[in-house]
Amino acid sequence: MKLNKLLLLIPTLAVTLGAGATIPINGTVESKCVIMTDTDGVYGNPTADKLSTTAADGGVVPIIRYDIITASAYKAVITTPNSFSNSPELPDVVNWSGATTVGQTSDASMSAFETGKVIYNNSTEFDLSVAGSVWFNVSSIAEYGYDKALPAGNYTAFITAECVAQ
Repeated sequence: MKLNKLLLLIPTLAVTLGAGATIPINGTVESKCVIMTDTDGVYGNPTADKLSTTAADGGVVPIIRYDIITASAYKAVITTPNSFSNSPELPDVVNWSGATTVGQTSDASMSAFETGKVIYNNSTEFDLSVAGSVWFNVSSIAEYGYDKALPAGNYTAFITAECVAQ
């Protein structure tokens, strides 16, 4: 009788020990910070060796809008160009400069974004501590060589705009 019970117990243990499953749990997180291009930038060519987005140089300053749905959850990181993605061959050095500033805002307290910004290399960080919309003005200047004319052709450079979760 003991042998019969033992024989019945072995298959039950095998089924119990051999059974198992992994059950996935999925989720999607949508950013509470939205980036939109408000105005495309255009390089002006005020001198033979310079491209500039500033109006005084015949350019158009790019404007980027951030819609902040959740305050203090993100920081804006905007990086000005330091190379062309498309240009004629440039055998000499291109010296880059640029700046990002707060333009129009939907809330007056967003002026704190400008005073609290952090600049490093060619990037600027803003703590998005107030919900609403803010427009950032981004300038870019490329100066070629030393007293050398830029070759004729099309030039394209990109700004990188990010919402980084904090």
